[in-house]
Amino acid sequence: MRLIAAFFAGGLFGLGLLVSGMTDTRKVIGWLDIFGNWDPTLAFVMGGAIIPMAIAWQIAARRNAPALGGSFPAAPAPRIGRNLVIGSVLFGAGWGLAGLCPGPAIASITWGGAGGAVFLIAMILGMVAAPPLKQSLESGQTA
Repeated sequence: MRLIAAFFAGGLFGLGLLVSGMTDTRKVIGWLDIFGNWDPTLAFVMGGAIIPMAIAWQIAARRNAPALGGSFPAAPAPRIGRNLVIGSVLFGAGWGLAGLCPGPAIASITWGGAGGAVFLIAMILGMVAAPPLKQSLESGQTA
């Protein structure tokens, strides 16, 4: 049952990305171009995501366990640290340069052309390289 729910939730998420324009790099870069030809429409996408998620968090806070079994993950530490800052800068730079973030990159792989494929490959390589690089940095060694 969990796999079926995950399949439908993922499909709904992908459809939402498509309908909202998040898979269109021109629309995303237009959102980021605040000093040029700014496109504010993605603010509605963010609002459309934040509002239901806030409601879902309130419902989840009252539950002892998820509806489909398992357990809730531990809450992250509420502090701003080096990992959060570095990760945010890298994420933002990649988003600004490519006009895609991980979800839309995967959703658009079938029609993203060579640029979308290069972005997806670079993203996967970054995900693979990040844990050993983090471990190396934390142990004080150079990569």
